[in-house]
Amino acid sequence: MSARDNILGRLRAAPVAQTQLQPDVASWFDHYSRKEHSTQRIARLRLALEAVKTEVHDVTPANWVAVLLKIAADKRLRHLLIGCATPHGDALAACAPDTLDIVRYDQPIEAWQDQLFDGVDASLTLARGAVAETGSLILWHTPAEPRLMSLVPSLHFVLLEADTIHTDLYSVMTNEGWATGLPTNALLISGPSKTADIQQTLAYGAHGPRELVVLLRHPQGGAV
Repeated sequence: MSARDNILGRLRAAPVAQTQLQPDVASWFDHYSRKEHSTQRIARLRLALEAVKTEVHDVTPANWVAVLLKIAADKRLRHLLIGCATPHGDALAACAPDTLDIVRYDQPIEAWQDQLFDGVDASLTLARGAVAETGSLILWHTPAEPRLMSLVPSLHFVLLEADTIHTDLYSVMTNEGWATGLPTNALLISGPSKTADIQQTLAYGAHGPRELVVLLRHPQGGAV
């Protein structure tokens, strides 16, 4: 008998391992997750975001553009990047004053890379939702709002619907059916970009926006 036959024989004679039962993840989260109503989720998300120097502003469908433009004026922003043909971007562009240059992301990055990196102060993107447990905003990038919009400008405005805030990441994944389809790239943003050196000196804006401004949009007639 050859060495090959000996090896194959031992492999075939080895006992077959029993299939291990998968943990009941759903039951675990059902038992341990917080049973919160929307007001509690909003409060926890706000607390976590503000703890890392994120600005959170309560807005409504009627006033969110005015609030954003006032913030932009107070911060003396000159250029603001919006997506290509997005409802919220079009709403902002329609009301922007002449002193604020609205830039649309409507061409390949190779055609205007220098302008994006050196000539855009801020950007506006829409969040898909948020996770109260970790204080994270969920961004699913699309051709209309590419990933660079949330990574390059120094200030990042995020429009977040109050009714899309989930208790934890598991509830987001199950309630929205993430197992059936995910984008090529998704971001969980938990504050402005920051890093620390060996002396533990915290610096903002090292790998992305120095400032994160969340416009928390409540339903018309809801609490603000």
